[in-house]
Amino acid sequence: MHFKDIVKKVEEIIPPECELAKVEPEGVAIAIYIKNIKAFYENDQIIKNLASGLKKKVIVKVDRSELMEEEKAKKKILEIVPPEAEIKNIYFVPEFCEVRIEAIKPGLVIGKRGALLKEIILQTHWSPVVLRAPIMASSILTGVRKSEVVEAAERKKFLTSIGKKICQPTPSSEWVRIVTLGGFREVGRSCLLVQTPNSRVLIDVGVNPATFESTKAYPYLNMLGFSLKDIDAVIISHGHMDHMGFLPYLFEYGYEGPVYCTPPTRELTVLLQQDYINLCHRAFNIDPPYSKKDVQKQLKHMITVGYEEVVDITPEIKMTFYNAGHILGSASVHLHIGEGAHNLVYTADIKFGFTRLFNPAHTKFPRLETLFIESTYGGKNDISINRFESEKRLIKIIKETVEKRGKVLIPAFAVGRSQELMLVIEEYSRRDPDFNVPVYIDGMVLEATAIHTAYPEYLREQLQRRILSDKSPFESPIFKVAKGTSKEEVVEPDEPAVIIAPSGMLTGGPSFEYLKLLADDPKNTLVFCGYQSALSLGSKIQRGMREVPIIGEDGRTKTLKINMRVETAEGFSGHSDRAQLMAYIKNVKPTPDRVFTMHGDWNKTEDFARSISSAIKREARALQNLEAVRLK
Repeated sequence: MHFKDIVKKVEEIIPPECELAKVEPEGVAIAIYIKNIKAFYENDQIIKNLASGLKKKVIVKVDRSELMEEEKAKKKILEIVPPEAEIKNIYFVPEFCEVRIEAIKPGLVIGKRGALLKEIILQTHWSPVVLRAPIMASSILTGVRKSEVVEAAERKKFLTSIGKKICQPTPSSEWVRIVTLGGFREVGRSCLLVQTPNSRVLIDVGVNPATFESTKAYPYLNMLGFSLKDIDAVIISHGHMDHMGFLPYLFEYGYEGPVYCTPPTRELTVLLQQDYINLCHRAFNIDPPYSKKDVQKQLKHMITVGYEEVVDITPEIKMTFYNAGHILGSASVHLHIGEGAHNLVYTADIKFGFTRLFNPAHTKFPRLETLFIESTYGGKNDISINRFESEKRLIKIIKETVEKRGKVLIPAFAVGRSQELMLVIEEYSRRDPDFNVPVYIDGMVLEATAIHTAYPEYLREQLQRRILSDKSPFESPIFKVAKGTSKEEVVEPDEPAVIIAPSGMLTGGPSFEYLKLLADDPKNTLVFCGYQSALSLGSKIQRGMREVPIIGEDGRTKTLKINMRVETAEGFSGHSDRAQLMAYIKNVKPTPDRVFTMHGDWNKTEDFARSISSAIKREARALQNLEAVRLK
């Protein structure tokens, strides 16, 4: 629907007594500003008519001319909301006529069936946006939320321009094609172009974190066939570097459009990208492909969308995110192209099995013709051990090391695996009161964990309840923050300890620094609990390398001897194993017409594709990078 037709429709629906002031597109939503909010709330039928008439996300706000003065409004809000809500911050954003209320207990700000929110807008005329404050300090979360306020004027212009581009008549989708730009028959640098005669959309723009060789580290954006400025939208499935690590590069070289992701993905993306820049400078002495200024520019263009919320991202493409079960906020992407011309699902990384953090990946979609599915563990022999046995094995390794008064180093991805391992160890400490070994959390693990506590609605229900009832397992006294503490202070005492530190593949970062300090002592243990890329140092040690070349403080190469015990505790991966992938395929509804495997080593994507074809009697193929396939 063209924007002028939307305005006309709104004018027909809004009664004169509501005093319609203006209608504006704000990204994926239509913002309707009125002067008499009381009249609006007195007629329940208005919002229903708007939803059915526009078939778009609608936000109704009070016009700026009617807003209460900020100090008076703040005082009124504090009178309305009970102190038990523990309000931490109140930000006024006049550009959007919104007041953002950050509280430890947002449910008490909302009130029963939204009663307090309604009271706030009726009395102050500011539209309340409620945010959950993390129960642990997070500089990233604070920075992202403040930037939305500071950059509000610029962001308002951006969202209005994007909204107007989206609000156009739906063009005819004569053809749909995809181009594989990274992450096919390999793990890393995931990137897929979805193209029609009218739309150009990228799904994921990752790096291969295990290498800095340009021909292997970055997507083939030079093969797009058009300028980065001509991309209509970028979709990020989740906050891992191999899916979003190259995104700021687009903004450095001319992209000015929107980036769609879930709210937690936005924060995790900024966290990991900034760390990547620091890692390039500090650990590898190389120039990263972009700067922190590009990360900040990217942040201004990010539009967050929740699970199962249908939004228009171009005049002919509707997008919906579904839970992928992989990490916090991870999403499988459903695209509805044209008036039903084609429907595809890009699973991204999925977990279709038990974890302590998340529900299994979503499998029911409204329509589906083409499925792109990850194959990280798609090989026929990639069968993980039972999760219960995995946890028993990890605890056994920790106990054996502790009995020798050694230290356990677990290199883990800061996002997802670290929190999963924390939950396993925390539960064991509650079952065994004699287990009083400190568990040190280092690097980005602390920030990532804080972000988890700000978004409990993306976690399993049982874990949600613990966080919401002030019994968060992440605040257990067994966890010690190594931030600000030198690694020698953690390592040198002749006391047992567990250390969880990134990077998960030992490619630099705190885990590598701890390895250098712990490797010589056979009392210590190195435990791998996650995927190790074939090019990574972790993979080499896991496969048996016991003499590792490293760069010394004098800049010369020297040998690090691995005398410590090396173990692998399988079953903690955020990826599905072969059995879970096959179960996912059989549970996907409707059954897709064709399946393409991706995000896996060459032989695994091939083997998985053959098995899919045999299981569901549909075309299944392992695409290579730089293939173009017409879907319609």
